[in-house]
Amino acid sequence: MDVIKFSAVTSALILAGMPVAYAAAAEPQTTEAIERLEIRGEQQSGYLANDQQSASKLDISVKETPQTVTVITREKIRDFALNDLNTILENSATINVEQVETDRTYYTSRGFELNNFQVDGLGLPLINSNTHGRVDSALYERVEVVHGANGIMTGVGSPSATVNLVRKRPTSETKGAVTASLSSWSGKRVEGDFSGALTASLRARIVVVADNRESYLDRYENTSNVFYGVLDYAPSSDTLITLGHSEHRSDTDGNMWGALTLHYGDGTPTDFDSSVNIAADWSRWNVKESRSFVDIESALTDTWTLRMAYNRVRTDEDSLLFYTYLPDPATGLDPETGLGLLGYGSEYDLDDKQDMFDAYVSGTFELGGYQHELVIGANYARLDYIDTSLYDFHTGNGFPAMPALEDWNGSTPLPEFTDGLAGSVIDNTQKAIYAQTRLSLSEDTKLLLGGRFNEFTTEGIGYGVDQSRDDAEFIPYVGLTHNLSDATTVYASYTETFQSQNLRDRDFNRLPPLTGESAEVGVKMELFNGGALLSAAYFDVTQKNLAVGDGTVTNPNTNAPESVYRAADGVTSKGFEVELSGEIAPGLQGSIAASSFELDGDATVEAYTPENLFRAALTYRPTFAEQIKLGASFQWQDTISRTQGTVGESYSNAGETIVTTQGAYGRLNLMAAYQITNAVSVTLNANNVTDKKYINSLLWPTQGYYGAPANYSATLNWTF
Repeated sequence: MDVIKFSAVTSALILAGMPVAYAAAAEPQTTEAIERLEIRGEQQSGYLANDQQSASKLDISVKETPQTVTVITREKIRDFALNDLNTILENSATINVEQVETDRTYYTSRGFELNNFQVDGLGLPLINSNTHGRVDSALYERVEVVHGANGIMTGVGSPSATVNLVRKRPTSETKGAVTASLSSWSGKRVEGDFSGALTASLRARIVVVADNRESYLDRYENTSNVFYGVLDYAPSSDTLITLGHSEHRSDTDGNMWGALTLHYGDGTPTDFDSSVNIAADWSRWNVKESRSFVDIESALTDTWTLRMAYNRVRTDEDSLLFYTYLPDPATGLDPETGLGLLGYGSEYDLDDKQDMFDAYVSGTFELGGYQHELVIGANYARLDYIDTSLYDFHTGNGFPAMPALEDWNGSTPLPEFTDGLAGSVIDNTQKAIYAQTRLSLSEDTKLLLGGRFNEFTTEGIGYGVDQSRDDAEFIPYVGLTHNLSDATTVYASYTETFQSQNLRDRDFNRLPPLTGESAEVGVKMELFNGGALLSAAYFDVTQKNLAVGDGTVTNPNTNAPESVYRAADGVTSKGFEVELSGEIAPGLQGSIAASSFELDGDATVEAYTPENLFRAALTYRPTFAEQIKLGASFQWQDTISRTQGTVGESYSNAGETIVTTQGAYGRLNLMAAYQITNAVSVTLNANNVTDKKYINSLLWPTQGYYGAPANYSATLNWTF
């Protein structure tokens, strides 16, 4: 680990000097190519981004896109120290981060599972619909969220949202930044970001991170290391070639697998201390991810452009896991002694390979006296993964009896993981062709028409179940925008969704494909002389075969308990979203968003899904003291609950329904920054300052754990 840290930081410091040495020799050739080809997604100021590259490959601004688009800008990420993906998405307008465990996270939006994650517009649905480990945000210039279905860009997935992580790119200006942070629970972080022109046609950028932090959770510690290098090369003013590579490592000790039991056998809440952790002292989850990419963009004519992109991802995960469960759910956890749990150890390894290629031509043409836009492209993606699980059925250490969790210190012998070998060998292939046009019906009215034909095939066996499938579907897209004035646009859009599922039911059969329809109408309005954008939308989504947790069943192939699911039909989500972002008043930057919807069709999903969300982040820089910036952010959600079954016959209140409820709550975060000199600034952040105790998620039955109590950080930033 020390070698990795040293080599990454040392390389960055050596390469950081390169732009200085070559800056004087730089000519405008690279800049000309950038200005001609790389325009979209660059226009952002403060908390407002005018352009996006996530909802369409056409050159359409956020205001002209017939869907709600949220952009979390770099300034917001920096102000509130949003140093990982989960904290960023917790501050987005519509996403609910379902932290069921410490190192495995699910996401929902508009009431549905969110599994569409992309990097620079390329990506496949998440394996098993969740992320693993800690995903650092230092590589990304901004994060874009397209609300609802995204038929053109993804083709497969859910109608919830699409998250696009937009990587940092080299700059023509020579500049650098080094930040150092200290935070609660012995957190330490150093980050370097260096960029500039190397020659007349070459630019480079290097980002490095070393991050180590303990936690409010007993025995939990994470170390993250990041290295990212990217080059822009312009062989002519018509062509730009971008090459990049990143290494990201997340090593966790004391990670949860599963979480705390939320109720005793008599139905009363357990209400453990926030620091209680079920992990064994030997638990670990190490995730290593390598990403390489090539992006070639060339101007074919003055109005037509060819773009080709290739992404290569390799992930290696190694983990030792410790789970707790109730062998007799009818008796449950003893309310007097806290006894009744068994431990369950496993060694789990996952290796996946992803290769994605996308090519398209885009441009404009004239017809009927108006100018129109067109994009035609093809996409090929391959995702292969192998995972294995091992257990210990012979020593007694694989399934030890647990003490009361209040007394648990993680001390248990390391099992001999040599039994019950099981796993998966899965190969996924996606092929797609797509087209979209933006037709000018008048100067103020635009019609978007498009479609994507997806073919998705899977071959392989997963934990004894044949996962083979061969699905093909055409996904249509229709959108209409009309400018009521230069500042106000109204819109409507419709698309469909399709996704094969690999989750299994109680008989360990794969669930049928997930399908749905999504419609949205709304208005977008520029305010305060274009300094801010107000968006308001009404959406109507219908989904069939939605996977809903259906408890735990012993897998006959492994003799170990596994979560199973059922397919819920006809689940609908209808509601409103409102968002304001940008400069609201002189010196006042902000993003304010509210989401309110009603789920219908499945009582379990309705209960555990927060249907009312409010997210706000504001910063103020006084005109009389511009070296000072003060800010606050607030995340609120309404009450959620989950029915956990009924009290067993051994209790006096036998037959009573057990319900876990998390009441409505909000988290208040504060920040203050001071510009000491032109090059040096300091920022203080305080999170959950009211020390609110809350359960992170009720997505899984009977289990959950608590969010972080009040915590603080201080960051010193040096720019040059």
